Amino acid sequence: MQLLVIRLKKKENNIKVALVTGAGSGIGKAVALGLAKEGLDVYLAGRKKDKLINTKQQSVREKNRGSCHVIKCDVSKEVDVRKVFLLIKKQHRRLDLLFNNAGIGMYSKTIDEIKFEDWKKVINININGMFLCAKYAYQMMKKQRPKGGRIINNGSISAFSPRPKSVAYTTSKHAITGLTKSLALDGRKDKIVCSQIDIGNALTPLTKSFTKGALQSYGIKKIEPTMNVENVVELIVLIQKLPLNTNILNTTIMANNMPFVGRG
Repeated sequence: MQLLVIRLKKKENNIKVALVTGAGSGIGKAVALGLAKEGLDVYLAGRKKDKLINTKQQSVREKNRGSCHVIKCDVSKEVDVRKVFLLIKKQHRRLDLLFNNAGIGMYSKTIDEIKFEDWKKVINININGMFLCAKYAYQMMKKQRPKGGRIINNGSISAFSPRPKSVAYTTSKHAITGLTKSLALDGRKDKIVCSQIDIGNALTPLTKSFTKGALQSYGIKKIEPTMNVENVVELIVLIQKLPLNTNILNTTIMANNMPFVGRG
């Protein structure tokens, strides 16, 4: 019996632990389910608890090997983020992967028409929220034994090429590129690896409108091609399987025919 207990504990210690922010819908939900399917224990963080519960219930229905843990969290509030990491530390004592995904867009307006309060909301979630989650993940990964882990920031094609009337969102995604590069550099000595994925037109409720028409740089709306969000999931799964001495620093995954290469 004692030998059995030791073996079970050893098995538990081999389970990877992941945190996915914005796990109640879209890319975050798809990635969380994909990681659970791979056998990771996944913490589902987001502002709407009912949506997180739906993600967990779907994972159960799909009979995924990994467990899902629901925790309500507004990533722009430090007290919420701190609670998430305290819970992970208490229940699992380590974190192997943070998919830093939570983010919001904004109505389509030029800078002169944007309310300062709306600007601050985008910045608070898309930049400050990613900063806070990365900060506490870094802190935990640095101290845990064995030390190290992986942070994947969800950037955007907008980090390189903006859409018309998207100044707040585009600014926030440019900032994430700086965050990613700094984390990748600073984390080397502690085996903390940071990547950025820039996604273009993965089909989710957020991008469904693209199939009806999206504003182009020349002022006309045009239907844009999309791709299956499961392709993004496969990329995240691939990155998280890499050893900590290997990094995909930055990669772009996109619907091949979308107006990005040469758009402007």
